[in-house]
Amino acid sequence: MLQTLYDYFWWERLWLPVNLTWADLEDRDGRIYAKASDLYITLPLALLFLIIRYFFELYVATPLAALLNVKEKARLRAPPNATLEHFYVTSGKQPKQVEVELLSRQSGLSGRQVERWFRRRRNQDRPSLLKKFREASWRFTFYLIAFVAGMAVIVDKPWFYDMKKVWEGYPIQSTIPSQYWYYMIELSFYMSLLFSIASDVKRKDFKEQIIHHVATIILISFSWFANYIRAGTLIMALHDSSDYLLESAKMFNYAGWKNTCNNIFIIFAIVFIITRLVILPFWMIHCTLVYPLELYPAFFGYYFFNAMMGVLQILHIFWAYLILRMAHKFITGKVVEDERSDREETESSEGEEAATGGGAKSRPLANGHPVLNNHHRKND
Repeated sequence: MLQTLYDYFWWERLWLPVNLTWADLEDRDGRIYAKASDLYITLPLALLFLIIRYFFELYVATPLAALLNVKEKARLRAPPNATLEHFYVTSGKQPKQVEVELLSRQSGLSGRQVERWFRRRRNQDRPSLLKKFREASWRFTFYLIAFVAGMAVIVDKPWFYDMKKVWEGYPIQSTIPSQYWYYMIELSFYMSLLFSIASDVKRKDFKEQIIHHVATIILISFSWFANYIRAGTLIMALHDSSDYLLESAKMFNYAGWKNTCNNIFIIFAIVFIITRLVILPFWMIHCTLVYPLELYPAFFGYYFFNAMMGVLQILHIFWAYLILRMAHKFITGKVVEDERSDREETESSEGEEAATGGGAKSRPLANGHPVLNNHHRKND
């Protein structure tokens, strides 16, 4: 049965155009062709990336955070309370008013004290500023190196300047070591992101991030199997061209360098819109959707590859919407912050106001700094 499934999975008609077989892609005359077995190395490489990331965050990102004066905001911890903790873990982090009243009777606390306890408890679970900075530093470093390396791999290739040459001789297109390592490293990195996503900072687009990582892994793997390597290298470099800008903007935001963050963000927004909403659909997807049909009839691999490209494009439109929302805030003079982030809740109860001196209502904070606007709301 396993052999039957194996034979169906690797059926040439799924992966290759008509009248071509895997025998046509066997190494010969010193020419090396992509093979599925090449991807075996990506699993140990992904685990290696996780190890490298651990030491990078510990010995590079943490000292850098101290150098940039990334400071943690002191958080008041929720006092131990078995009743409230059980509800928090089993029923929800934001109880409704009826539930607050019930918990108030069960715990012997006032309704306001119960609300304050849950607010503090939620803040305890939110990732620290240092954790966010270290993650952004790691991704910035990889994306920048990957973009430079990717451009070095493709800038001297004729298909970088003429998209029709992407399919010249397809699928009998041999690979070179630089293409191999570019593919393996990119694929391994996205696998490592998928492995660590449960422990990384969770943002509002958590589900979209999972879809993106899975679609990217499938797309890179399939493009290697089906020898879509020329198109694949162009697409990967295109994506890396803006990602490092976003991560650097986050780093400066966490460090409190607001003007630098805002300026880099505007550059990122421009690059993102141009690469993801113009170049990708009107050059790259056009290249993978139209030009192949001039050489051979459509087959399953053709449909599958372009379907995955469509999934990525939908995600790009979603993220472009968030980016434009942030850009609008910047233009209107509001603080630019990551729309996907969970904001830390502030304390403004009477007891805490007295403790901080004066009973003045505390302003909402963004990374430890007051947000200078009049649109904040009371929490109690």
